[in-house]
Amino acid sequence: MTAASAASSATHATPVALVTGAARGIGLAVAEWFLAQGQRVALLDRDGAELRRAEAALARPDAVLALHADVSDPAQVAQAVAALDARFGRLDSLVNNAGVAVFKPLVETTFAEWREVMATNLDGVFLCTQACVPLMRRGGGGAVVNIASISGLRASTLRVAYGSSKAAVIHLSKQQAVELGNVGIRVNVVAPGPVDTAMAKLVHTAAIRADYHDAIPLNRYGTPEEIAQVVGFLCSPAASYVNGQLVAADGGFDAAGIGLPTLRRMAGSSGRP
Repeated sequence: MTAASAASSATHATPVALVTGAARGIGLAVAEWFLAQGQRVALLDRDGAELRRAEAALARPDAVLALHADVSDPAQVAQAVAALDARFGRLDSLVNNAGVAVFKPLVETTFAEWREVMATNLDGVFLCTQACVPLMRRGGGGAVVNIASISGLRASTLRVAYGSSKAAVIHLSKQQAVELGNVGIRVNVVAPGPVDTAMAKLVHTAAIRADYHDAIPLNRYGTPEEIAQVVGFLCSPAASYVNGQLVAADGGFDAAGIGLPTLRRMAGSSGRP
């Protein structure tokens, strides 16, 4: 074997991850995690301008493929996965991160808004996973991580569409895990709590941020990098027997329940509940 052919063989053996909604926030942090592990990454996003900026910022043309596509469109998803296959020839990890949100009262949420949220957040997970399964099976298996939200576990004001879509993603992940585990594909779901992303900074006022700080036992928002670490673990060989599980990466927000911030403040000041 020549040096060139050996290098080509080694490159082909390098694992590949596909991350949707990868142009910013959690998706971009996840892509950076995979690159830091020496893997190759396909970034998929419907925002072409942001996608190009992310690709340029990563500055890894040897290991990064940018895919401009909308996860809610079956034809675009199929075309993107075909392009990934043509470039890398394998797929080991899929992170379904693409998502949108509409924060309105139930009676003010239009059906068009409801459908847009469901099409991206739920249909996108279904379509991307379905399209990627044959490629993963060809390589002997893989790992899928779906990004839900703490809003899929506990109801909250103004989240009728977003929360419902993320609750559905949690159950869809379990359905996928049961069926795809039979062909060597593990599926797990991460439910982030409040995370310091561009979306959060856009919609969370100072008062809302203060409320979240009070409600979260760690008293802070998470970072995209912290969520990426959890996702990376679930995609790694270290999680080889983890399948169909939900990880709430939320600083203890879901565990805290209602009314606990006041009790914690009392405990902190007096040493007693």
